[in-house]
Amino acid sequence: MSTLPAPPRPQRKKIWVDYLVQFRWIIIVFVVLPLSCVIYFLSYLEERKTEKKPYKQRQKEHEENVHKVVKRLQQRNPFKDGLVCTARKPYIVVGMRHVDYKRARHFEVDLSPFNNVLDVDRERMVVKVEPLVTMGQLSRITVPMNLALPVVSELNDLTVGGLINGYGIEGSSHIYGLFSDTLVSLEVVLADGKVVRVTKDNEYSDLFYAIPWSQGTLGLLVSAEIKLIPVKEYMRLTYKPVRGSLGELAQAYADSFAPKGGDPKKMPDFVESLIFTPTEGVFMTGAYASEEEAKRKGNVINRVGWWFKPWFYQHAETALKRGEFVEYIPTREYYHRHTRSLFWEMKLILPFGDQWWFRWPMGWMMPPKISLMKITQGEAIRKYYHDMHVIQDMLLPMHKVADALEFLHREMEVYPIWLCPHRLFKLPVKTMVYPEPGFELDPKQGDNSFAQMFADIGVYYAPGPVLRGEEFDGAEAVHRLEEWLIQNHGFQPQYSVSELSEDNFWRMFDRELYDHCRRKYKAIGTFMDVYYKSKKGKKTEKEVLEAEAAIAETEYAVAEKEN
Repeated sequence: MSTLPAPPRPQRKKIWVDYLVQFRWIIIVFVVLPLSCVIYFLSYLEERKTEKKPYKQRQKEHEENVHKVVKRLQQRNPFKDGLVCTARKPYIVVGMRHVDYKRARHFEVDLSPFNNVLDVDRERMVVKVEPLVTMGQLSRITVPMNLALPVVSELNDLTVGGLINGYGIEGSSHIYGLFSDTLVSLEVVLADGKVVRVTKDNEYSDLFYAIPWSQGTLGLLVSAEIKLIPVKEYMRLTYKPVRGSLGELAQAYADSFAPKGGDPKKMPDFVESLIFTPTEGVFMTGAYASEEEAKRKGNVINRVGWWFKPWFYQHAETALKRGEFVEYIPTREYYHRHTRSLFWEMKLILPFGDQWWFRWPMGWMMPPKISLMKITQGEAIRKYYHDMHVIQDMLLPMHKVADALEFLHREMEVYPIWLCPHRLFKLPVKTMVYPEPGFELDPKQGDNSFAQMFADIGVYYAPGPVLRGEEFDGAEAVHRLEEWLIQNHGFQPQYSVSELSEDNFWRMFDRELYDHCRRKYKAIGTFMDVYYKSKKGKKTEKEVLEAEAAIAETEYAVAEKEN
């Protein structure tokens, strides 16, 4: 048992929505999964068709589509048409939560054609892509070349644009940082229709550092150049079980990739840890390996991407009984190891999806499209998940992981917990997300002179009280989590549910560079503020409309004054 047991809560009476959630699998199996397969197949055909186009044709089509975006922006009347946002439907966004800002008046710009890989430059080790290119699409092209992005986020459907404007992390982030740290350049359409190339060294360097976490509120991203690294065919993965208190698990997590007194050059290529109970965890470290090494006699190859295979997190959990073991996983299958089960969310949505009798005949249809699940869940289930479910990530200094795990156990009791370290670099300017001031003067485990080691703590599941039938106030729990993060120099990715007030949002994030770029590039009065766009609390239609009107009125007034 944990040294900090969760407080007892009174039992909750079941309501009719509980039964809708319990039998939601019927719609998933007979409607969502078949439709998802059709969509995946058509998307694959479209991607393959695009890949066969010569470079010059792809570039020409890209330039034509950029011109259409510029022309569309020029058609907007700022005092009649509302604030600018993309025409992408809210339910398409990868994330189990709905967004609210598109329920209000807005001016749509269609970016749907921007879904192509434009060029793979093996000499410069750079790939140029459009914002709707997905992680699955990109890894399918680059990995056979023995190339990959430094940070390949796990879920296939995550897009480059979302990871740049928002937040992206992977088990390699303890070396390369967040997804935005791997950028070479950005092509952005500004509020006035001007198309600019943005790099860390040119006249738009302030915009280069301001765009990550801005949620597309500084300009419209139409392409990006991203670094590539050489990779090998397999990942040699070591599974190590650890038992102890939450504090001891946190220390084992840090020791798994940054042992005290260890050589920082010998860091593993990949790091991932799963906390299954308050006293048990499995800590995984990976290193790229050649096909020759993987196929040597005695080595175990595990093709985790096959449809009939156990879900990855459950496979990792077997280390608690088996003890430490090593296996080789094909690199691309390792990158997307959590896709089929959406980490472990599918265990709640499709409770028997992990059973052999389902995996063998129907596992090839997994995972269901998140967008289709959103469409079919309805307002009642949406509100239920807001109160009875947790989908959060916490980014905080590595040395505070033990405190965070104990806080989460007291407040939510959500297991498994995902742990993924990442470097937060000391940049030339202070961005929305930044290391602790003076961290380099008193370095902790994993820190160095140019970056502070942070950790992502992923919490995605029904809380313990909900599973036991007890009362649980999801909104209040998120309030307390956000306040704890603010007090501990933590940050909350904006895809998560947020109950932050505007004042608290800017207590968590630094706004100086963001506000500077909003004014300099005339985004005020054209693009909505990042706080309003990010907030995903529980609001009625009337509240959304009133908030949009108030924000728009203020931003238009500021824009008119500055012009």
